[in-house]
Amino acid sequence: MQAWIPITIAAAFSQNLRFMLQKRLKDTKLSTAGATFARFVYSAPLVAVILAVYLSVTQQAVPTPNARFFLFAFTGGIAQITATMCVVALFAARNFAVGITFKKTEVVLTALVGLVVLGEGISLWGSLAIAVGFAGLILLSDPPEGGQGWRRFFNKAAGLGLLSGILFACSAIGYRGASLSLGIEGIVARAGFTLACVTAFQSVVMALWMRMREPGEITRVLAAWRVGALVGVSSMIGSFCWFTAFTLQNAALVKALGQVELLFSYLATIFVFREAITKRELGGTALILLSVLVLVLFL
Repeated sequence: MQAWIPITIAAAFSQNLRFMLQKRLKDTKLSTAGATFARFVYSAPLVAVILAVYLSVTQQAVPTPNARFFLFAFTGGIAQITATMCVVALFAARNFAVGITFKKTEVVLTALVGLVVLGEGISLWGSLAIAVGFAGLILLSDPPEGGQGWRRFFNKAAGLGLLSGILFACSAIGYRGASLSLGIEGIVARAGFTLACVTAFQSVVMALWMRMREPGEITRVLAAWRVGALVGVSSMIGSFCWFTAFTLQNAALVKALGQVELLFSYLATIFVFREAITKRELGGTALILLSVLVLVLFL
């Protein structure tokens, strides 16, 4: 088995756990921005320490980034912040599994963004997967309570889900581009350095934003350190696995395999959050999973 496969599965599991914890934070007393900030502020120090220890033990020099690295890394970082906020906000509109499924439109969007930015092409099978995934998105965007005309499909939940998918696709391509731009052999060093720079940048940006827009929210995030620390640990593990997988393989393929997160999200929806799942939502998810299968087997 190729190394990027188990690494991606581990990333998907950790990411699902982190979103579960963020949903808990969102459901209690933190704002959308606060629940998002917890991810970065608690994981950034852990990433920096682990990277420093790894470089010291392996006697490797700290990578030297160039302008291309910072452009890709920081663009990806901003896209990820905004995408995460969209998903956390989406949890208030639809159940956990549907929220995660909407987010997973990123897999086909990553293929498109990768073609434009990195020149990594899409095959005929890839195009078929995009069409099938779009059909699944249409089913999922139809809310349980129905609606009239275009509002049944073009609603807030669909908008947040699609926007998160686009932004997560941009972040994935940004991180792959940043990691590849370092030009060093060590895969762990490349992934770890990119992750350390991005999480530190994201923590600073969000802290400044919240200081201006949501006074007192930083204090509430720090007060919720018990759950927040778990968010940080799961985020660190998931992010490191994602960054390593992006270094090893085409970002679209990594995101395609990462759709296994849907299985974890349905288990969480049923057994943890005790939320109902409709037949239409199951049908939409099945189509998206079919598009993932096409990507994995033929892209």
